[in-house]
Amino acid sequence: MAKVTGIGGVFFKSRDPAALGKWYRERLGLDIAPWGGAALRWHDDPRAAVGYTVFTMFSEDTGYFAPSDKPFMVNLRVDDLEALLASLRDAGERVLDRREEGPNGKFGYVLDPEGTLLELWEPVLDDPYY
Repeated sequence: MAKVTGIGGVFFKSRDPAALGKWYRERLGLDIAPWGGAALRWHDDPRAAVGYTVFTMFSEDTGYFAPSDKPFMVNLRVDDLEALLASLRDAGERVLDRREEGPNGKFGYVLDPEGTLLELWEPVLDDPYY
């Protein structure tokens, strides 16, 4: 039987795609191509032998995406959560005080300019889902 083997991308609407692409390039280091998106390769991270993308449904009344009013959020793997959060704060971005740390790694949160919640994840090396 044919099956899904990973997430091919995250797609969402934007009021100003060019400006939002510039923000993702300048603030998070994504290589936004002229066609408007970024192709992210798992194995650019030398620590990663295998990597996974998680696809999860939440109840429609979840508060997990707050303070965003969007019906989705994006989880982005990062290599140095503290440094990235500091650079976002220094740039005046809306970094939330919300933090999590557990067996899967460390999580921090920021809103992009259009109010989308970004969950920034620094995985631990021995996490089976790394």
